[in-house]
Amino acid sequence: MAIRIQNKNPLDISKRVAIGVSIPFNSDSVFTSTYTTVDQTKYNIINYLLTNNDERVLNPNFGANIRAFIFEDITESNLGALEMKLRNDIPLYFSNVTITKLDFIPLYDSNTVQLNIDFNVYETPQNIQITF
Repeated sequence: MAIRIQNKNPLDISKRVAIGVSIPFNSDSVFTSTYTTVDQTKYNIINYLLTNNDERVLNPNFGANIRAFIFEDITESNLGALEMKLRNDIPLYFSNVTITKLDFIPLYDSNTVQLNIDFNVYETPQNIQITF
């Protein structure tokens, strides 16, 4: 009988070695360390969402460029273009991520949009919610 072994990154073997830092930074300590690749991938996606194009010197195409959409009208075509960009770019930059659900919820009264991303990292479900 076959037994399925869950995928595990080699960096996750040692529980005492930090892999990266979480975003946003705290006021208590400058950096809060992350100890699993699942947590670090989640914070890397948050970093991707908060980065504009041309902010990275050697990687000018990195970033969701959400700030370009902030002063645009909340229309289906604008949200559809942003959704298409995210669905194409996230698997390109994060090969261990599988997007399961990506929703934009327009909040017309406050002129904001809530972004909900459900994704899997090494078969572990994660969720990110950002309002812009």
